[in-house]
Amino acid sequence: MRYRFHCLLFALALLLAGVASPGRADELAEKGRGIFNQHQHAVVTVQAVVKVSYPGATRSNESRQDLTGTVVDPSGLTVLALSACDPSGMLQRMMADEAAKSKLDVEVTDIKILLDDGTEIPSEIVLRDQDLDLAFVRPKTKPASPMAAVDLSKSTSIQMLDQVITLNRLNSAAGRAYAASVERINAVIQKPRTFYIPDSSMTATTMGSPAFALDGNIVGVFVMRSISVKSGGTRNVRDSMTSIILPAEDILKAAKQAPEAKGGEEKKEAPTEPKEQK
Repeated sequence: MRYRFHCLLFALALLLAGVASPGRADELAEKGRGIFNQHQHAVVTVQAVVKVSYPGATRSNESRQDLTGTVVDPSGLTVLALSACDPSGMLQRMMADEAAKSKLDVEVTDIKILLDDGTEIPSEIVLRDQDLDLAFVRPKTKPASPMAAVDLSKSTSIQMLDQVITLNRLNSAAGRAYAASVERINAVIQKPRTFYIPDSSMTATTMGSPAFALDGNIVGVFVMRSISVKSGGTRNVRDSMTSIILPAEDILKAAKQAPEAKGGEEKKEAPTEPKEQK
């Protein structure tokens, strides 16, 4: 009799959980749509023409890439993952000995910010931060009107297993439509600096996508983190890199160093920090 009673209680608990789950899902979707409506226009497509030259090759390869950028200032200052447009620094960090022998020459020959109304804004990379995997892009001429931007000073820290809303613009085959995804945080890393490890489930999130807490504040931006592979070591290259969410406060510090656009080939490198202990 007691066994049947416990079974009934267990079945009732499952029923209540099934009834409650749609409500929680609807609440998450509602908050996500609110974040999407508020910040979608601060997410842009950054179109880059990248020329790659290989040692000993007589010709170089040139390709056009559509990347995700997050506008962080109404002047048009936009941040994206440096490794997305120029992976040479990441490769040199991961494969120091091999890179020294066969260094790739990667050059971004043209870069534009694409708005949702079809406007193409000629731009240039004004700051590269190899340590943080950040590239900052500015329009070559001041936009006619302030651009929608994410306020990096209004950020929220998150915990393991928290959910975040990420925004992105899809590729040209999907009409470069705005998209949103829900990501869950698998881990929070404290040293050598704070960053967040997202779940590895496949979503529409790409490098350069911003992540927002459910309170609507920015958490950070998706970039790549890589560490060096020692000479003669057995570490798998895949184990030496991972996607992370870099906190907004780190991006804000780097953004404050971004100079104005020069309209030429000048580019500024952020001061490198002391190498981390591996």
